[in-house]
Amino acid sequence: MKTHSNHPYHLVDPSPWPLTGSIGAMTLTSGMVLWFHKNVMYLMWLGVIILLLTMIQWWRDIVREATFQGKHTIKVTTGLKMGMILFIISEVFFFLSFFWSFFHSSLAPTVEIGMMWPPKGIIVFNPMEIPLLNTMILLCSGITVTWTHHSMMEGKYSQTTKSLFLTVMLGIYFTLLQGYEYLESKFCISDSIYGSSFFMMTGFHGIHVIIGTLFLMICLMRHIKCHFSSNHHFGFEAAAWYWHFVDVVWLFLYVSIYWWGS
Repeated sequence: MKTHSNHPYHLVDPSPWPLTGSIGAMTLTSGMVLWFHKNVMYLMWLGVIILLLTMIQWWRDIVREATFQGKHTIKVTTGLKMGMILFIISEVFFFLSFFWSFFHSSLAPTVEIGMMWPPKGIIVFNPMEIPLLNTMILLCSGITVTWTHHSMMEGKYSQTTKSLFLTVMLGIYFTLLQGYEYLESKFCISDSIYGSSFFMMTGFHGIHVIIGTLFLMICLMRHIKCHFSSNHHFGFEAAAWYWHFVDVVWLFLYVSIYWWGS
């Protein structure tokens, strides 16, 4: 195998993970069709397992390339940063479509929902209770993840560990509170356009919080193993950018759905 090159780019070694990822995605979607029509879930769970194993091993390889093999040069890191920025932009448009649907329905409510918003019969959440607490939790997590970033750039190992652990705990706390809120809800996803909009928007945001929390957990594990340095820590930077994006989306969700929309 070639151990060095005269250019700064990373030519990826042959890998089986794109193929296994494709097989996992096909198995998962086929399994979901089987689940919807036959109420049989074994194929779907097989697809989930294949995808999880693929992700774990693929990301393991990327961590090895970045940390131990020195493949992530400045040029490669710049490309990864651009990729992460474009991914977050695509996520912005993903949520924009849900906000478009919400405001389209709420600013001109139709006769089918009583020409009022929230629709007739919907008992909404009090925005000053759990939603406000969750807003404060995410704002605090944005502060702690920024604290982590500055501590990492200054080489403060202990402060980085503490602040990153706090951020992970706040993410878990948010998820638990949102789960409790769903349990206490007086309406469900099939209760008119309000229920569909509410659960789709907050549900997808909740999934993003879980993914972001897992992202930060992996960064905490990597930090404890000394994978990051003060000037080479893009894995954490990507997680921090993602977390700030999740925070901003929640602020728009809180103001539009919980506060104005109620």
